[in-house]
Amino acid sequence: MAKAAVLTVGISLTGTALGLGRDLLLARYFGAGGGSDAFLVAWTVPETAYVLVVEGALTLLMIPLFSAALARGDDARAVVATTLPRITFALVVLCAAVLAGAPLLVHALAPGLADPGLAVTCTRYTALTVLTFGVAGYLSAALRAHQVFGPPAALTLVYNVGIVGCMILLHARFGVVSAAGGVALGGLLMVLVQVPAYLRRVGLPHGWHLGGSALTAGAVVPVVAYTLTRQAQVFVERFVASDLSAGTISHLNYAQKIDQIPMLVALLVCAVTFPTLARDVAAGDVAKARHRVEADLRTVTALILVSVAFLIAYAPQVVAVLLQHGEFTAADTAATATVMRVYALGVLGHSFVGVLARPYYADGQRTWFPVAVMAAGLGLTAVLATLGTPLFGAPAIAAANGIGITVAAVLLLTGLRRRVLPISVRAIAGAVGRLALVGAAACGAGLFAARVMTGLTPLPQAIAGGIVVLAVFAGLARLAGFPEIAAVTTAVSRRLRHDD
Repeated sequence: MAKAAVLTVGISLTGTALGLGRDLLLARYFGAGGGSDAFLVAWTVPETAYVLVVEGALTLLMIPLFSAALARGDDARAVVATTLPRITFALVVLCAAVLAGAPLLVHALAPGLADPGLAVTCTRYTALTVLTFGVAGYLSAALRAHQVFGPPAALTLVYNVGIVGCMILLHARFGVVSAAGGVALGGLLMVLVQVPAYLRRVGLPHGWHLGGSALTAGAVVPVVAYTLTRQAQVFVERFVASDLSAGTISHLNYAQKIDQIPMLVALLVCAVTFPTLARDVAAGDVAKARHRVEADLRTVTALILVSVAFLIAYAPQVVAVLLQHGEFTAADTAATATVMRVYALGVLGHSFVGVLARPYYADGQRTWFPVAVMAAGLGLTAVLATLGTPLFGAPAIAAANGIGITVAAVLLLTGLRRRVLPISVRAIAGAVGRLALVGAAACGAGLFAARVMTGLTPLPQAIAGGIVVLAVFAGLARLAGFPEIAAVTTAVSRRLRHDD
């Protein structure tokens, strides 16, 4: 599992870095204005499709099915024979619906958009990802259930290769539509990169069965509803922000993408452990499953809080280094950095939701509790964003996002003990509290260091500040008795002594 985690994180980090390059090019070529806003509204389709069928519903549905079949010693191709035809048919229908309904979709998402026609054109390109992402998510679930993690980890990498390649080659001729075409190409590459491994490890069934299947409406609908209510926070943000000045949607997007990088890295660990968790639950080993979830939560907390401390302390420098080029101005940097600092406060909540939802669906149970929790968080986000935006602008949208998702995370955590696994909520809360204090101290040290380094340019400030924040966080976390930090620092110390 450790080797799989290292492989997954390594490949996925490359893809994430390329995604950062994608956003940098988007800012350089198109800045933060009406054109970039139109593309980002169209990008809502692949963003939703990704969380729904790559890392959302299909993952929560198919990995338990495949894992249970493998635990019984059954042939996984029997699962494929009964599930893939239904899923493919549903994806084709949904893809066609998005293509045909693109004008209505754009109006519903962003009624105040400056250039809705451009957004409709981009949406019709991105609609193809509903089908390609769905097939890619299915292949990924099958491979991960078979403990094959390399090709699924490459999804983000090849997806961004398609977008970056199209933007570089075609932006001068087609403008922001080149990025939408790259999204369509990237979705196709996500399928192709997994096909060889899938044919070797899983294979095609001897025949297709259109009859009975474990994927009944009662099993599918709660998972789909949970995934959509989780993603709907983005819908709320873009709906409310469309009435603000041109470029606001872009500022929110750039800030969120940077803040989400540590979350994506942290959740990659859970992507590796989820098949094991599903097998433990299927085997009735509650103690192992509980230990797995608690360890994941502690690891995610440490990774997120050290990153949040750095991002809050050095948001202007990070945005300037990454995005302030070409059409992206200093004013855009200031606006994005302000929003980014607010968004950062909700990243831990987003990460906890990503970890905590998995146990609810690990044994294929049909529970509506996560849906109700996410709906409550979404409602709170919508109310706070609507009330706060006229007074505080885009930062109010980011704050509403963080408050809503944090409330949802707390409800999922407390509900998990009562409904699924007897995890120690007190132990988890204690670990989060101690590390939050450590993170606050590290952030304070970073802010102080930034004041000392005011004469430097943003890049050396960010690098030196990152070292300061990391050193303070690691030292204080070890003193606080956090076992994962102690294990990492001990391993590093041994390796350094061995190298000497």
